[in-house]
Amino acid sequence: MISFPLKTVGKLILASASPRRKSLLKELGLDFEIIEAHVEENPSSGESPQEFVIRAACDKAGDISRTNIESWVLGADTVVVHDTRILGKPGNAEEALSVLLSLSGQKHLVHTGFCLMNGKEKISVTMVVTTEVYFFSFSKEIAAAYVATGEPLDKAGAYGIQGCGGFLVEKINGYYSNVVGLPLVEVVEELLRNKVVEPGKE
Repeated sequence: MISFPLKTVGKLILASASPRRKSLLKELGLDFEIIEAHVEENPSSGESPQEFVIRAACDKAGDISRTNIESWVLGADTVVVHDTRILGKPGNAEEALSVLLSLSGQKHLVHTGFCLMNGKEKISVTMVVTTEVYFFSFSKEIAAAYVATGEPLDKAGAYGIQGCGGFLVEKINGYYSNVVGLPLVEVVEELLRNKVVEPGKE
């Protein structure tokens, strides 16, 4: 029988269809329902990337919490930022190649905002966590070969650190899980503090 470090004691809903966030929580042994939130995910004029990810996370959590008022709802949003510009998912292979070349040999930031909400308890916990990611200086041929795998096409910033795109990363300053899509340290701390989860059996 597989042993996990945590177990869920409250009803928890992940307001995201992200397979990466699902996997991160499942690896901890948590039981949760997935209900995808349908909200606009575009930054407003003058809104910083940090402000945007918090608003998006809260919009997602709030959207699901309204019809699941007794549940704990976790919403999250992640953006990749280079030179103050938010890099979304590339529209095609050519755009993915351009984004990757702009990041070659450069530092970029990954901001993840999360919101843990309970409507009945009137609790809303929000936080932004930032990780610095450094790419090694790679050639156009290397970038094109990675684009040809197809992996960059559905990833913000045109790469997946948890996939084969990890070979582009020279180093990070901060949490790996945050780049994947969820800052596990802070999320788990809040889940424990609000008694949504507790340590698993020894």
